[in-house]
Order: sequence, then C-alpha cells, then structure tokens
Amino acid sequence: MATIMEQRERFYRWGPFALLTLASILALAIRDLVMTPAQERAAAALVVTALALQTLHLTRRIPEAVYYWTRTALGFTLSWLNPFFSVYAVLGYFDSHHYLSGRGPMAGLLITAFTMAGAQAGGLPPTDGVQAAVLGGLFVLNCGLVLLFTRMAEREEEQARAQAETISELERTNARLEQALAENAALHAQLLVQAREAGISDERRRLAAEIHDTIAQGLTGIITQLQAAEDSEHVRRATGLARESLREARRSVQDLAPTHLEHDMLPEALKKITDGRAHLTVTGTAEPLHGELEATLLRIAQEALANAERHARADRIGVTLSYMDDEVTLDVRDDGRGFTGPSSGFGLTAMRERAERVAGTLAVESEPGRGTAVSARVPLIRQYR
Repeated sequence: MATIMEQRERFYRWGPFALLTLASILALAIRDLVMTPAQERAAAALVVTALALQTLHLTRRIPEAVYYWTRTALGFTLSWLNPFFSVYAVLGYFDSHHYLSGRGPMAGLLITAFTMAGAQAGGLPPTDGVQAAVLGGLFVLNCGLVLLFTRMAEREEEQARAQAETISELERTNARLEQALAENAALHAQLLVQAREAGISDERRRLAAEIHDTIAQGLTGIITQLQAAEDSEHVRRATGLARESLREARRSVQDLAPTHLEHDMLPEALKKITDGRAHLTVTGTAEPLHGELEATLLRIAQEALANAERHARADRIGVTLSYMDDEVTLDVRDDGRGFTGPSSGFGLTAMRERAERVAGTLAVESEPGRGTAVSARVPLIRQYR
C-alpha cells in the first residue's frame, strides 16, 4: 500500500513535466497544419508558463487548488491552439480528487472531458454543425467514461479501506491472541510450580520428621550413652563423630524446612545468610515471589556459598539478585580456585535439579585460578497474599 502511494506522489510531482514535454513535441510536428505564427508564439508562451507553474508546484509554493485550476486553464487553452496539447490536459482526469474537495473534483473532470472531446473532434472551436455534433457526442462519451471510472475508483477505494480495516482488525486480534498466549504460559508455569510445591512440601515435611524422629533422636541417645561410658580415646572419637552427625542431621532438617523465609522476603533472607560471607547486590524492584521460588533461590545461594567457602577457598564472594520483567536471576561469583571438566558434583547437580523443579535453569562457569560463577534463572511468579 505504501509503495502505491509513493508511486502516485511521484507521478503527481513529475508526470506533468513528462506529459507537457511529449505534448509539445507532438504539437510541434503539426504546427504548420493547425496553427498560425501568432498562435505558435502564444503556445510557446503558455508552455513556458506551464513549466513555471509545475516548478512552483514542485517546490510547494502554490496552493493545490490554485495549481489544479491554473493547469486546467492552460491545458484547455493549449488544446484550443493545438489538439495534441490534450496529452497535457489529460492530467485533469488523474488528480482532481487529490487536489480538490467538495464539488470541485467533478467540475474539474467535466472541464477535462470537454477539453478532450474538443481535441478528439479535431480542435476548438467547431467549424460547422457536423463537427459541433461530433463534439457534443464525444463530450457525452467522455462524461460517461468519467462517471464510470469515478465509480470504479470509488469502489476500489472502498475496498482498499475495507481491506486496511480488516488487516488492522487482524493485527489487533493477533496482538490479543499473543497476549492471551503469554498469560496462559505464565499461568501454566504458576500452576506447575504450585503442583510441584504441593508434592515437594509434603515430602520435605515427611523427610524432616523422619530425620528428626529417627536419625537425630538416635544420635542424641548415642551421645548420651557414650558420655556415660568410661573415658577413652575411642569413646571421645565416637562422641565427636556422633555430635558431628547430629549437627549434619539438624542442618538437613533446617535445610528441608528453611526458617529464613518465614518472616522475611528473599532479599532480606539473602542478606542474613551472606552477612560477613559475601557482598549482596539487589537490582530491579523486589517483590514477593511464590514461596517455592524464593525457597529454591535461597537454597541455591546457600549451596553456592558453601561450595565457595569449603572447596574454592575464595577470598571474595559476590551475590547478585536481579528482578526483571518476567524472570528472577541469582548470580554467585567467587575468586576461588575454580575447576575444569563438567560441573557434575553432587552440590551442583542438586542446585540444577532445584532450579529445574520450578521451571528454571542453572548455569555454571569456572576456570582454574579464575573463580566460579553460578547463575540461576527462574520465572517471576508473584505470591498473592
């Protein structure tokens, strides 16, 4: 559509020059047959005037309606002097609706039709009754063609408008459909997280209770018994191992049911676990996330910090939490020893599985001597409370 409009605009600007040149060449070829020297001089002056008019129009220094009626008068007068100048006058058929409004376009078409009929009848004015009758018949014919082509043009314009409206409506419908699909995808992700959370929470509570009621209680009993036993190196070692196992069991229970998020949002919980251990940065607008998402990111941060402290021997650790339009990212970077090969250790595998359980991803980058970067991405699903 834009290409057609550009082509029309080029024709309106440059077409008159081409048709005036062609009409002048044709009129020059028969000037001796239909024109006197005085008429030739008058025609030459009018051609120069027409060129000046087109130049003014090209520079947009003349109103459009004034340009059209002046050009129509020049075309009529030139065609009166030489019928071949009707090649220039025919422009009135093509741009009357472009330059005129109201009843102006129809008046311009009728004047152009009379000019064309005069040229087709052999020139103006008619020399006898026969030529006058021919002129009248040709004028009626041209008027009929004008009405026919005008009606056809109006229908094409109506169809073009209807097509443009249809295309616009389709674009709006597609936009609404894309929005609905995006909302459905977000809802699906939220339902998936909620479904997983329901099962995982039940299993986590069951495991925590099992560890507390069996392993932890058993280790407590063992420690009590060992303390009551006679003092020896083996007993002290067994007691130490039992206490260490009890601490690990209690840590596992706490890990299964984290308490950091009971009263705090994720940024505050991260601030507590990174205090004195890492530098925390929060970007974007923090907002309450679905509980499973916050728990997942918190556990990943805990595991990544533990790895950096225990294995990487890092001097500096940075934690960045970023809230974006449709996702939340957690980046933990250290300047520790790094490693080579696939990132398939138990801790990294556990972090990756945690992220995947909430429709997220986890990426690990590491290089010997240049530290490690752990990046977790999860969908942003808000917690409605």
